[in-house]
Amino acid sequence: MAKEIPDLVVEARAGTGKGAARQARREGKVPGIVYGDGKEPQPIQVEFNSLLTKLRAGRFLSTLWNLKVEGQEDVRVVCRGVQRDVVKDLPTHIDFMRLHRDTRVNLFIHVTFENHEASPGLKRGGTLVVVRPEVELEVTASEIPDHITVDLTGKQIGDSIHINDIVLPNGTKPTIDRNFVIANIAAPSGLRSEDNAEAAEGAEA
Repeated sequence: MAKEIPDLVVEARAGTGKGAARQARREGKVPGIVYGDGKEPQPIQVEFNSLLTKLRAGRFLSTLWNLKVEGQEDVRVVCRGVQRDVVKDLPTHIDFMRLHRDTRVNLFIHVTFENHEASPGLKRGGTLVVVRPEVELEVTASEIPDHITVDLTGKQIGDSIHINDIVLPNGTKPTIDRNFVIANIAAPSGLRSEDNAEAAEGAEA
């Protein structure tokens, strides 16, 4: 299933240079530029409050955006830089790069878990501890998965699920080159207390 690409509405900006950028800021906009994919750079501006909300929500630079400019075709972009005021830490300029369908890009993809009822560990009262609710993957711009799936069938208390245990969609791979943990099945608190007590008794003996 393809990942839904969020819209980012911007305006075309007339003129370039410091004067035009200052004018945009006076109007409550953040000036920016869209470049790449063999096309001419395009000056744009983004509504300040809308941009600030998205920046504070996180993952802005690792999200693929559907850039919408009135009167133009939508284009897929990723943010390649946000300049900020050194004192107020607020955005003053933003750069976007256009992506071709075959462009490879790093994005955070949501992890879903299925077949909870088929996990003996969860049936015994164990708890699913999610270490990474999202995983950064290198994907193709035209085939971004909506999520990756962890099958909990047969998982026991004490089991860990690593990235290598997951069947990833074709054309995707982790950006981290090691077999990191996605989640584990932890013992219920009562069982952990019993184990701790037994360990303490063994130490005393």
